[in-house]
Amino acid sequence: MTDPIRIVVAGGGTAGWMAAATFARFLEVGFEIDLVESEEIGAVGVGEATIPQIRLFNDALGLDEDAFLRATQGTYKLGIEFVDWLRPGHRYMHAFGAVGRDVGLLPFHQYWLRARGLGAAGELTAYSLNNQAALAERMQRGPARTARLLPDMPSAFHFDAALYARHLRRYSEARGVNRVEGKIVRVEQDTTGDVSRLVLEDGTALGADLYIDCTGFHGLLIEQTLKTGYDDWSHWLPCDRAIAVPSARGGALTPYTRATAKAAGWQWRIPLQHRTGNGIVYSSAHLSEDEATATLLAGLDEEAIAEPRPIPFRTGKRRKMWNRNVVAIGLAAGFMEPLESTSIHLIQSAISRLMKLLPARSIAEADRAEFNRQSDFEYERVRDLIILHYHANDRSEPFWRACREMELPETLAAKIALWRGNGHITREHEELFTEVGWLQVLVGQGVMPAGHHPLADAVPAADLAEFMDTIDKLNAREVAQMPSHADFIAGHCAAPLPVAA
Repeated sequence: MTDPIRIVVAGGGTAGWMAAATFARFLEVGFEIDLVESEEIGAVGVGEATIPQIRLFNDALGLDEDAFLRATQGTYKLGIEFVDWLRPGHRYMHAFGAVGRDVGLLPFHQYWLRARGLGAAGELTAYSLNNQAALAERMQRGPARTARLLPDMPSAFHFDAALYARHLRRYSEARGVNRVEGKIVRVEQDTTGDVSRLVLEDGTALGADLYIDCTGFHGLLIEQTLKTGYDDWSHWLPCDRAIAVPSARGGALTPYTRATAKAAGWQWRIPLQHRTGNGIVYSSAHLSEDEATATLLAGLDEEAIAEPRPIPFRTGKRRKMWNRNVVAIGLAAGFMEPLESTSIHLIQSAISRLMKLLPARSIAEADRAEFNRQSDFEYERVRDLIILHYHANDRSEPFWRACREMELPETLAAKIALWRGNGHITREHEELFTEVGWLQVLVGQGVMPAGHHPLADAVPAADLAEFMDTIDKLNAREVAQMPSHADFIAGHCAAPLPVAA
């Protein structure tokens, strides 16, 4: 009988248990899965906001949505509100889903650009159903109720990342994943340089054909052992510190994440059922830890319920996320600040990529190279959208002036130049962010084109104005019949109240 292929996941947390759950679900025959983690080593756990692709992951595992939200104290998310990024007092929403309605060969925004020039269009956000529902603090699932031509309203989630990992641990262990408690004290290599064993503090040794490094920033296998190297992007993204703190649940249960620009960085707000997640991302060259902590605490809606926790980081990625027989996933692979809520998605996409290129006992170099090529492409395109938020600003502080004046990556400079001409946006290959996503951030950050596509001029001005007005009104009518986000949570997926001591 052929011995099973062995996979060892080094590290738990969100990345480790997402990987283990996937293996448990799809590698039912011919594989043995071990996950080693230590209760002494805590997870970073700042990624509590997601994007709609998380639904694909949960659905693939067969997770019940309401049960998942109850287990993780979860809420819904329709987009991200950016406050004060262009200038103090300005705000806009990067909402999920469609904006307006495409007509013929042209995307909606080309007609909007022309109508705007004629004074016949409102703000771009008026034509997004998700945007209107988010600001009205309303939520529904499924197709539109009031007009068939309205798009679906895609949503993601806010949840407690530690509770999500716990939920996936239960799922994984019930399907045969062997969890090993212990701290890895030594990583051994064979004569070829591949990892051969992980030795734990109590002397236990774990061998495998493939190792998944989910050991966080340190990258115990991918970096400390294999010396893979790191591409540092701090010259484009100068923030290098975060401070996280939970606060008491209070105020509106908003179905969106909020990112508020500060003098040398930005502050996040993520509403959960039992608390609010908060944090500040900042540049230590422009702000001290004490100043950042004071800024964070002053910006809370309710009192803090734990001590602020500092998190140093360096934005960038490993030069190879799959090196030899080690695949790095999560923070071990790289770090992108959570401005566009991509942290958990980058875990998800790495797992999906690995499943498509999963090796047998012998790893082909071509598989590794393709995995790394796709990973590099994804990280670089996500990086570009985050840089855009910083670069396109009218703020006066030294930090923001430096961001405005920095030299951009060629890929981002080309994207902006194409847009500035006649409002064209292209999506290359499997770029994560769609044309509509780029559109909302470009417009929201004050980057506007000089012209529009000439085919938009074929629509008579009166018809164009009516078209814009109809979309706005249809969205408003659909939102008006939705229940509030808080009522929707209460009716479908409210978490049990804690038992009094």
